[in-house]
Amino acid sequence: MSEEQNEQSIDGGIYCANCRYCVLFRKSSGIDGSEYLLRVKCTQEQWRKKLGEEKMYKYFTVARRTVDKCSDYKEMGDLKSFLKVLRKSLPVRDEVYSIKK
Repeated sequence: MSEEQNEQSIDGGIYCANCRYCVLFRKSSGIDGSEYLLRVKCTQEQWRKKLGEEKMYKYFTVARRTVDKCSDYKEMGDLKSFLKVLRKSLPVRDEVYSIKK
């Protein structure tokens, strides 16, 4: 683990939410596509299922996502202050959003 990664870890893990490759996106939901859910994924494809598919996580859980090591990790700023703001702003459960037409 690099010195940079060591500084950005708390309790031995690297928080994916503080990485520039952790991105938020809309996933269509509903029959007519007028609703969507917020999901996060790693653009470097570090999150994989056993069969090789890309793994996506619910947005409200992003503050819990950690890895022991990551060769692609690029921090975006001070971890402690970022996590503090993130945890306050995250929804408490998975929410469905509507697209106004």
